[in-house]
Amino acid sequence: MDRTAVLVMEMQRGVVGDIAKFPDLVVACDKRDVIRNAAHVLRGARAQGVPVIHCTAAFRADRAGSHTRNTPFLSHLLRDPAHMLDGTPAVEVLPELWDQQDLEIRRFHGFSPFTGTSLDMTLRSLGVTSVVAMGVSLNLGIQGLAIEAVALGYRVTVVTDAVAGIPEDYAQAVLDHTISLLATRVTAAQVWEGAA
Repeated sequence: MDRTAVLVMEMQRGVVGDIAKFPDLVVACDKRDVIRNAAHVLRGARAQGVPVIHCTAAFRADRAGSHTRNTPFLSHLLRDPAHMLDGTPAVEVLPELWDQQDLEIRRFHGFSPFTGTSLDMTLRSLGVTSVVAMGVSLNLGIQGLAIEAVALGYRVTVVTDAVAGIPEDYAQAVLDHTISLLATRVTAAQVWEGAA
């Protein structure tokens, strides 16, 4: 019997919230109502006792534990010494998506919430076999999450109106041509249809 958990990818204040440094991604989230749709899914999850895990990203001020030069994107981001520093408001989960019963698993390296974190062990300890993925971005994070989850044996569902990427036509292409090969695609309204 499947046990499901919801994985919320990088829905943080410094990524898509009030102090975001990615204005185009914020606009894409707004156009798709990503935050409102994610909140809807999370309310349903909590009401059914489905675990919610926020997969967050941060960096230490000294960058220890973060390989800063192995991708052009990280090299660019980390030119700002204050970018997504652990312990600052930027790394906080959006308040409209956070609940005290939720779990948070933070990473300091890479783009996937699985590599180098306790996420897989946490899911297995909860008896989880299926994950519902939401958040940002379709460019890297959601793809990485889906690929690694499948490789680890999980069934994956992606909530299509609770994810975003930029540019929008590329994000849609990822949903149509990559995510469709890895995961079931549903809308926020469909996630808990038929659930007890």
